[in-house]
Amino acid sequence: MSTRSDTTQPARLGAEALDRLFHEGRTYNGWLPKRVPVAALREAYELARLGPTSANASPARFVFLETEAAKARLLPALAPLNVEKTKTAPVTVIVVWDTEFYEKLPRLFPHADMRSFFAGKPALIEETAFRNSSLEGGYFILAARAVGLDCGPMSGFDAAKVNAEFFPDGKWKVNFLCNLGYGDRSKLYPRNPRLEFDEACQVL
Repeated sequence: MSTRSDTTQPARLGAEALDRLFHEGRTYNGWLPKRVPVAALREAYELARLGPTSANASPARFVFLETEAAKARLLPALAPLNVEKTKTAPVTVIVVWDTEFYEKLPRLFPHADMRSFFAGKPALIEETAFRNSSLEGGYFILAARAVGLDCGPMSGFDAAKVNAEFFPDGKWKVNFLCNLGYGDRSKLYPRNPRLEFDEACQVL
């Protein structure tokens, strides 16, 4: 439960939290043979759903593949370099965007009629849903790290094949994939360079 009052500034996170979320948070390709409890997936989602989205639209959906049979349906859509890491990951989540997210806006944004703002406007629906589901996928990665999981987000897949296999009615569409579990640090590559502030940022 939050103890912050309306007049206090948010406290800076401690070093341990920053290390877990960022400094030591890595993209894992190898995994320890340890099952991820569904309770951890639920906890990560319940944290991630608190992140902001446009009009609280919350268009992301999360499909967790845990069984060997479920994974087998995904493997033919993966780029070759992503096959083994996905087979050995305890869970792979398909981060999805809902093409009909606006149908839930009367409940999610009850103080204005935002449903009619989107209904019948496919370009606006896709732009909003893809952008905001990408945000939610990022929130989910941080939330998963916060509850003790490691992550391996991935592009490198055939979206048409994933959609045909898992979402043939066309209502949901894949955004990206992310392996989840307890990472094997012995299989990490050295961290690649990042751009410096002055290379990537402007203050106007």
